[in-house]
Amino acid sequence: MVPDVSTGSDTRGLIVYLFGPGRRDEHTDPHIVAAWDMAGAPDPGRDPAATYSQLAKRLDHHVDLRTRELGGKKPPQHVWHCPVRTAPGDRYLTDAEWAEVARRIVHATGIAPEGDEKACRWIAVRHADDHIHIMATTVRADGRRPRTHRDGQRAQAECRKIEAEFGLRRLKSGDLTAPRTPTGAERAKAERQGQTVTARHWLREQAYAVAAAVHNEADYFTVLQSLGIKVKSRLGPETGDIIGYSLAAPGDTNAAGEPVWYGGSKLAPDLSINRLCERLPDQEVADHPRYVADSAAPWRHTTTAIHTAHTVLNSDDDAAAQGHLAAFGDALYNIASATTGPHRAELRAAAMAFDRARRSATRADHQAATALRKAAKELAYASSEPGGLAIALLFATVHLARAAAKWHEQRGHAQQAAAAEEAFRHLQAGYQQAAAPVLADLTHRAPRATTARRFEQDVRTALPNHADRILTDPTWTALTTTLAHAETAGHNPRRLLAEVGTQRELDSAEHPAEVLNWRITAQPNRRMQAARMRSATSGTSAMSATPHPPATPVAMRSEERSRHR
Repeated sequence: MVPDVSTGSDTRGLIVYLFGPGRRDEHTDPHIVAAWDMAGAPDPGRDPAATYSQLAKRLDHHVDLRTRELGGKKPPQHVWHCPVRTAPGDRYLTDAEWAEVARRIVHATGIAPEGDEKACRWIAVRHADDHIHIMATTVRADGRRPRTHRDGQRAQAECRKIEAEFGLRRLKSGDLTAPRTPTGAERAKAERQGQTVTARHWLREQAYAVAAAVHNEADYFTVLQSLGIKVKSRLGPETGDIIGYSLAAPGDTNAAGEPVWYGGSKLAPDLSINRLCERLPDQEVADHPRYVADSAAPWRHTTTAIHTAHTVLNSDDDAAAQGHLAAFGDALYNIASATTGPHRAELRAAAMAFDRARRSATRADHQAATALRKAAKELAYASSEPGGLAIALLFATVHLARAAAKWHEQRGHAQQAAAAEEAFRHLQAGYQQAAAPVLADLTHRAPRATTARRFEQDVRTALPNHADRILTDPTWTALTTTLAHAETAGHNPRRLLAEVGTQRELDSAEHPAEVLNWRITAQPNRRMQAARMRSATSGTSAMSATPHPPATPVAMRSEERSRHR
């Protein structure tokens, strides 16, 4: 059961909507199921003599009195509105049951405490099987305003009790870190414009993607504007520093033709200017990793950092773990942006799903996750996608997403655990799409039998407790090809197997050879490293130190600048 509290100032306008046909003629039999006074509340849905104006006048009775006291000025946002909806699959509730729901919610939120004769006037209107709308005017009979502090949270808590008592689906409790959901008006506007998502949703995704790729606050706003997004900053009166900002989507205007602005914190809590500054410490342009000699380095660095994040999630440092989850959220956006192929859609879906899992009531230690965030930003400027290494990175993300779901679940973060699990499913699907042809190719190019037997002996020596499972794994043949490549790159296969086999336990791995395959793929090419070191020492490949202007990262490629909504 989901309540959604909001406020406004148009009593009659809301009444017209509640008793009207709906925006798509979806309202059926609108009528009042409960009210402050069932005998004294005109019901335009059931009483032919009742009118919208009569009902509005009765509801606004105390508002009008207060208005006269204030010299003709109505109290601000005096209309309280709370739709309450059952979950898909829940049983049908009768009018009497919905009436009880309404009375309990207005009591819990402070609108109309039980037994309070001077409480606010309110009605509950039903015009569909699965929900009601509770509407109140927030001026009491004694002229005071009701105490509605944290009314949304109190409504949620009451709904959890109602679900248990009514035998309804038990929904997950929040922790006040979820982003605001689009309003009904925003959704209807998107539908009229033929958009698949609302402007609020689209702006949030663009803001996350840009924040993941850039290195400082200035670049954040510059790249947003390059995407056609309007930016409005609020400056401090003394320092002139940015203390807040709002964004408007291209072409999203109100009836007056003015941009519709959304504050950063209204898009998501961690998109506020303060939270962004924590993740975007100002850096010099020369520090930007835009010119990397080894094109595979960003993929390898990110893979290594994700393995480290997995270790941190298993530690007792919750603040560091939360910092790594926030950085992992950034990494997912950059991985998706730097990826080509049909599995990219799954990676983008995973990044969006993980947004809810990247924050919780646990305050994040962003400094602890500097290595992961820095490595992920390198991907935003990566010039190519190395096949096997990119799959190794995907494989690491799959396991970290599953670990994130477990971490949140252990701490009672139900919504975050569900979001991480959804991201896991998308990542797993993307990995399977990308890995299948690569593993098949590795199997096809397996080394000759004598070499494979030598590698088999290496496995039995280096990993005796896992050897039988590794050698009977369907991906063993692919692993022999990877071991041959590693040997050519300057690694000792036996020593390498022992090293990667201890990174994390293999007992729980369904396909241990597959795990080892991608861990080995992520190892650097020692021969190439030695050659680059010799070249750097001789000065033949010295990098230019000339400053460069801010560049648009890969995540902001031209084909993504149009509004995919």
